[in-house]
Amino acid sequence: MADSLPKSWVDHAPDRFRPFLRLARYDRPVGFWLLAIPCWTGLLLARLGSGLAPQWSDLGLAVLFAIGAIAMRGAGCTYNDIVDRDLDRRVARTADRPLAAGTISVRSAWLFLLAQCLTGFVILMQLPPLAIWMALGSLVLVAAYPFMKRITWWPQAWLGLTFNWGVLVGYAAIAGRIDAPMLLLYASSVFWTIGYDTIYACQDREDDALVGVKSTARALQAHLHLWLWGFYGLTAALAALAGVLAGAPVWFALALLPFTFHLFDQIRKVDPEDGRACLAVFRSNRTTGLLLAAAFLVCSFI
Repeated sequence: MADSLPKSWVDHAPDRFRPFLRLARYDRPVGFWLLAIPCWTGLLLARLGSGLAPQWSDLGLAVLFAIGAIAMRGAGCTYNDIVDRDLDRRVARTADRPLAAGTISVRSAWLFLLAQCLTGFVILMQLPPLAIWMALGSLVLVAAYPFMKRITWWPQAWLGLTFNWGVLVGYAAIAGRIDAPMLLLYASSVFWTIGYDTIYACQDREDDALVGVKSTARALQAHLHLWLWGFYGLTAALAALAGVLAGAPVWFALALLPFTFHLFDQIRKVDPEDGRACLAVFRSNRTTGLLLAAAFLVCSFI
């Protein structure tokens, strides 16, 4: 199964730009959402904890986080493909990625990576000081991530730590401090990512075994659904606790129900032997994350 989706605007872009757009995964926008949503939920949780309704300035921050997520997710994918280009050639789903297929040179990929990082840096400099320092703290996680699947069966946990760092940045941008609700929401988001990326990794189990790549999809396959119940159970419980400690009203439990239902409904739909079904379930996590953001937003207003 090639690493592609139905036709998108990327397929209609000029030929010289198309490989770079694919390298940054502009044809797979769900990743941008999954990087931006933790920033937004962190921001909204902090606003909930402040006891004030969201401000117009919060919208400006949300837009900055969205642009930063696009730039840095693209940069992360570019870096990942530079490191993994030899492995990608040996996996059916990723063999047609630009670096693996040779449609982009490694030098061009590094220059493209630099351009995206510079864009992210410009966005970063618009944030409050604590948020800037928090964001810089993620660089070690980002740099190490592509190597995790070579040394641990739990690269999805490392991705969770990396991909949800925006919770800390978004919260710090509003609250200007580090406290328990922020850390609980971060932990919740980490377990969420372990769950959905385990589902995503089910697509590659056979190829990963052939090339020696580790993943939770391979390690946990005998009891996959049971583990997903655990990951998503912790996701829902920790998100609820974060809201309660931030001062959410009693009816926050009702606001959280759509998020919780959508989260657990994924488990019912997962078939580890059906790669397309796993991809569809993975992509549905955009809705999952937006439902959590909506729960925090509604409670902030009322």
